[in-house]
Amino acid sequence: MSNKVHIKKGDNVKILAGDSKGKTGKVLEVVVDKYKAIVENVNLATKHTKPNAKSPKGGILKQEMPIHISNLMLVDANGKATRVGHKKDEKTNKSVRVSKKTGEVIK
Repeated sequence: MSNKVHIKKGDNVKILAGDSKGKTGKVLEVVVDKYKAIVENVNLATKHTKPNAKSPKGGILKQEMPIHISNLMLVDANGKATRVGHKKDEKTNKSVRVSKKTGEVIK
């Protein structure tokens, strides 16, 4: 499995599979070595915590869990899900991400 990831922290993504299918959210973290990402308010799990200094009462918390990157698709500026391509930027000669649907450069 290649560790090239088409999604970065801060991207808006659409969920393609699982219990949260169809939802969109912002990527909070990308775990490249496990090929997973954590998306805001998606794939929530219930976690029971003991009282500690951070939460003196303890209790039940909802926490985002990682999703495999193959189940995520980038959402472009138009709000539509798109595949990601790469091409060289003429000015800076660096590789940039490009929307396959519209051809526009992704920030």
